[in-house]
Amino acid sequence: MRLFDDEDDFLVGTPRSNFFGIARSANQNIVEMELEKVFQRLAVAEKLLEEKGLEEEHEMLLKSMIIEQELEDRTNSIFIELVGNIVTQCE
Repeated sequence: MRLFDDEDDFLVGTPRSNFFGIARSANQNIVEMELEKVFQRLAVAEKLLEEKGLEEEHEMLLKSMIIEQELEDRTNSIFIELVGNIVTQCE
């Protein structure tokens, strides 16, 4: 069972499609700022993995999660967080 489908009632679409729709019409400075925050979090996470010598394990886990629902759900959660951050700053 998929947690998010295009037919979902909330904002009529998936978290991903909602993010891209809002990102196109929102203040671009806010969108860029929020994306920079996500990339900074990613950079910190990658640095921590490298320092712990876990980057190979991370790559193997990522490859095994490609088809897993958990990865899709986590990705959707990030899109939802981004939409919330962008919308609240554009009001």
